[in-house]
Order: sequence, then C-alpha cells, then structure tokens
Amino acid sequence: MSLMHALSVSASGMDAQSTRMRLLAENLANAQTTRTPEGGPYRRKDAVLESAEGVKGSFAGHLATAMAEPLVGVRVSELIENQEAVDLRYEPGHPDADADGYVAYPHVNPAEELINLQGAARAYEANIAAMSTAKEMLRRSMELLR
Repeated sequence: MSLMHALSVSASGMDAQSTRMRLLAENLANAQTTRTPEGGPYRRKDAVLESAEGVKGSFAGHLATAMAEPLVGVRVSELIENQEAVDLRYEPGHPDADADGYVAYPHVNPAEELINLQGAARAYEANIAAMSTAKEMLRRSMELLR
C-alpha cells in the first residue's frame, strides 16, 4: 500500500463522516419539527456507509481477504429516512393537533443523536490523524532522498 493510497482512504472516510455529521445535526435541529413541506413531522435521516468497492460478505471472510488486498475507502451508499411511528403528544392547542388533540412529533432521540455525532466526530479525527501520519512519512521519505 502506498502512502498516497493511505491518504485517499482517509480522505474518503472524512468525506463519509462529514456527511454523517451533517445528517445528525439536521436530525437534532428538527427534533421538534411537526410540519414539513412533504406533510407530517420530520423524519430522522441516517447515512449507510460501505466500502468504496461495495464489497459484500461475512466479516471473517472480508477480514481474511483484506489482509492480502489493498485497502479501499468508504462511501455513503444511500441516505435512509426513518419510517418508525411518530411520537404522539396530547397538545390540543397546538396548530398541528389532530381532531383528538394529538400532535405527531419526530421520532428523534437527542441524546442518541449527540452520542452518534460524537462517534462520527471521533472517526473524522482518527482519519485526520492517519492523514497526518502518512503526510509526515512522505515528508521524511523526501528528506531521505535528498
């Protein structure tokens, strides 16, 4: 594996985690949104990540082949919208209340979103550290070749 390839893999991880962090921030911002242009409450969104080459199979099989093959990056394969039931709250004075006085709120747990956001930020930072290490190795290699 070349150091330039390592930089490419880390960059793809940073891009994927950046997308994930944007979605998590959107979920937090819309945790109380009861009306969207599509109608109904906001639906939680999440990113599905996969290897850049779309490798499928068991973890053990993938690990065994990954040790012999060059590393691949990661990418966002799709953005999914949560279809879980909404949270109904009795608020008869709310403008979005139904005939029985219930308002449909998004099924977004702010604590869970913050934990996921922290994990995505740490994964992003890990990719920065890997890129910094590869960059430093490239710099030292260039110094040796002088």
